[in-house]
Amino acid sequence: MGLYEQYLALRIRRHDGELPDHIALVITERDLLERDAYETLTDFFAWAFEYATQVTVYVSVLDAAAVPALRRELETLEAPREVAVRGPEDRTPAEAPIRIGIGLGGKHEFTSAVRTLAEHVDDGQLAPEEIDDERVEDHLIFPSEPDLVIKTGAERLSDFMIWQSVYSELYFTDVNWRDFRKRDFLRAVREYCNRSRRFGR
Repeated sequence: MGLYEQYLALRIRRHDGELPDHIALVITERDLLERDAYETLTDFFAWAFEYATQVTVYVSVLDAAAVPALRRELETLEAPREVAVRGPEDRTPAEAPIRIGIGLGGKHEFTSAVRTLAEHVDDGQLAPEEIDDERVEDHLIFPSEPDLVIKTGAERLSDFMIWQSVYSELYFTDVNWRDFRKRDFLRAVREYCNRSRRFGR
């Protein structure tokens, strides 16, 4: 680790605030076509688990035909923790320490949860008045709320975890994924530590 990375890590360690326990990353399918993109992702996991216990990655996909190939690559990725990969057709919640969504937008995920709840009402397992926030969250593919969401390359989140990230701290960097380094990650964590979280209040 270089001197600047050591400086940033020291600043974070000396900060009185809470560290992010759940870190999310938003990248695109084009990012994963860049040279060493998967190696950078493996490095990102290692950096994140120095602070967090859970990591979620959302891969935004323009061409649905790319999903199977991306899934194969991501399911065989060397990672420091168990990985759960979910695509647009999945409805089973991801519960591993590393959760990766490929082309699984927040609208689609929310719609799937509502459809499941409607099926439970229709078959008599659930009364309509029993549906609340917790019931919806129980049926999301990625049920946990990230503390910090990092987006590389542009200041927009697209359709990522629209339910779960409502109170997340968002960090946008103009650094593209191909150039993303540990110093960029540490800057995001330091920025998170310097913010006063309000959780909608």
